[in-house]
Amino acid sequence: MFFKKILFSVFTICFLSIAIQSNAQKNNAKCICADSLVAFAKKQLGTNYNYANCSPETGFDCSGFVHYVFKHFDVLAPRSSKDYGTLKPVIKPDSAQKGDVIVFTGTNAKIRSAGHVGIVISNPGEQLTFIHASSNKKHGGVIISTYISSPYYEKRFLKIIRLQNVEVTPCN
Repeated sequence: MFFKKILFSVFTICFLSIAIQSNAQKNNAKCICADSLVAFAKKQLGTNYNYANCSPETGFDCSGFVHYVFKHFDVLAPRSSKDYGTLKPVIKPDSAQKGDVIVFTGTNAKIRSAGHVGIVISNPGEQLTFIHASSNKKHGGVIISTYISSPYYEKRFLKIIRLQNVEVTPCN
């Protein structure tokens, strides 16, 4: 009986410790106003595409653009599109919200690994729209695209992720 009480106490302490840590991690999440994030990203519209670059002065590649936007809000985002391939949590497209990162293959859709990223700028229930730095020769640079209207992006789609410790919220 005594052993059971001790075991129960240890279990209770461990459980509470985990719950407190989980809450602390949630409370340590960086809050970003969704509209501010989108507005800042849109300020970069028209900036040239430039492979392996991440500044408006020299241009952006896709991951450089995403990295730059989140860095403005003191959030560390991966610098390489390949690094998004293993990130979680994965969000269903109909649940995507402003600030989520949409991940595609590179230009070859048959190679099913991360190669292109953008930032979702639409709300759940709206047409999935994202802003990204495109390498397209005719319509390149920082542009806005819709997922549905482009079969090119639809066949390259891999997933949508939400950066950990980032809470993109409606502005008050």
